[in-house]
Amino acid sequence: MNIYFIILITVGVLLLMWMLVGYFTSNAEQAKYSVLKKAEGYEIRNYPVHIVAQTVVEGTRVNGNAFNKGFTIIAQYIFGGNVKKKSIAMTAPVTAQQGSSEKIAMTAPVTATAEGNSQVISFVMPSGYTLETLPTPNDSRIKLVEVPEQKRAVLTFSWYRTDRRFEKMRTRLFADLARDNVKVIGTSLFAGYNPPWTPPWMNRNEVMVQVQY
Repeated sequence: MNIYFIILITVGVLLLMWMLVGYFTSNAEQAKYSVLKKAEGYEIRNYPVHIVAQTVVEGTRVNGNAFNKGFTIIAQYIFGGNVKKKSIAMTAPVTAQQGSSEKIAMTAPVTATAEGNSQVISFVMPSGYTLETLPTPNDSRIKLVEVPEQKRAVLTFSWYRTDRRFEKMRTRLFADLARDNVKVIGTSLFAGYNPPWTPPWMNRNEVMVQVQY
């Protein structure tokens, strides 16, 4: 058998296995929403009241150590790092955003963060929980926050998340909203739905911003 044909078959099998791993590890419960409008380049969604676990970390890069550190802190909570030592199902997306530390409260938006060179990393909690039934985090850096109903404009993109790509998509979303005279409320946030080993063409990334609609 031709060596190049063997190499081609091997590469094909490895790619298929990679895609299967990415698919079967990306089936987490996703934040619930309804689509209110589909526009050119984005859509407007309504997100009902939901609960998130969030933590503030230093650094603003969406693909840097800050994001990974925040992810790890909250992952420890949902994998049993709580007073009940109870695991909580993984959900999607994980979000990151800059903002004001004053908004980190029981009615704060998921996108709130400390001022300066920092961001908030947030996990949406499974829909079956309430603030009363969620176990208390062992780590005091984690806050359980009830997020009020919000209207968000969302632009979806694939491949790897990079700061340059995120900024490009954010600029595009804001330009489209300005074109359509949609009023923006607050600042944008990054939302990622897939684990890092997912093939890039299967990645689901989003830029979101709260809007008046």
